[in-house]
Amino acid sequence: MKMKPFFSVFVGFLILLALSGCKSEFEKIRTSGDPAVMLAKANEYFASEDYQKAQSLYELVNSSYRGKAEAENILFNYAYTYYYLRQYVMAAYWFKNFAQTYGGSTKRQDAEFMVGYSNYQMSPTFRLDQTYTHKAIEEFQLFINSYPNSPRVDECNNLIDEMRAKLERKAYEEGVLYFDIRQYQSAIRSFENLLKDFPETGRVDEVQYMTIKSAYLMAENSFVDKQVERYNDTSTRAEEFLVRFPESKHAKEVSSILDNSKKKLNQLDNVGYQEQSARAGS
Repeated sequence: MKMKPFFSVFVGFLILLALSGCKSEFEKIRTSGDPAVMLAKANEYFASEDYQKAQSLYELVNSSYRGKAEAENILFNYAYTYYYLRQYVMAAYWFKNFAQTYGGSTKRQDAEFMVGYSNYQMSPTFRLDQTYTHKAIEEFQLFINSYPNSPRVDECNNLIDEMRAKLERKAYEEGVLYFDIRQYQSAIRSFENLLKDFPETGRVDEVQYMTIKSAYLMAENSFVDKQVERYNDTSTRAEEFLVRFPESKHAKEVSSILDNSKKKLNQLDNVGYQEQSARAGS
């Protein structure tokens, strides 16, 4: 029983010794001052997917190999260490740096694709800011324009379509939000911009239906002096919708909105006529 504490301490010492041995191996290489040794080990770490250690060593040897044949592969792998560590902002930066530095490299095409793909990895849910989504689309489009025969063109197009669908949904939800908080003019503007920005959308009838509802409710909640103009606008939109989408699931409701708008216009015409007659009689 008395030997157990000593045994535990001994085992602990062995574990610490083993851990320090593993650490000292990397530290010994890192502090060796020998670029060739560090580069060989960096490549070894990279191949074994230990990207953090590979990155540290590539950083140390970069200046020693500047202008030499090895520099190209160092920078290329260095950019990938950031990507594999999910540090996508830095990955995009270093891939672009590589493409600009080594314009004649056979790796340039891959680097330029990875600029777009690193930004794609940062493209968030549609509810959040879409800066990186726009950057990714821009970079993929640049890749397509630069390498129209690349086997990756189809992949770029698919990724662009995916991100544009996200942007379209964001635009639609923004319009719905304006509608829900009764900011009907802003809702109309959002829905109209959506159709301009995404003419290929598969929800044209849905967007136009929401635009018509917004226009109708805006007319209903307007001062009298603006109602004629706004009910006329609603009627025009509704008539165009029914011609274009007679089989839409919203056709019945749009038809009702059209009828109500015309009734409101008739009432407003009658009120205007009566007021005019009263003034003439006086």
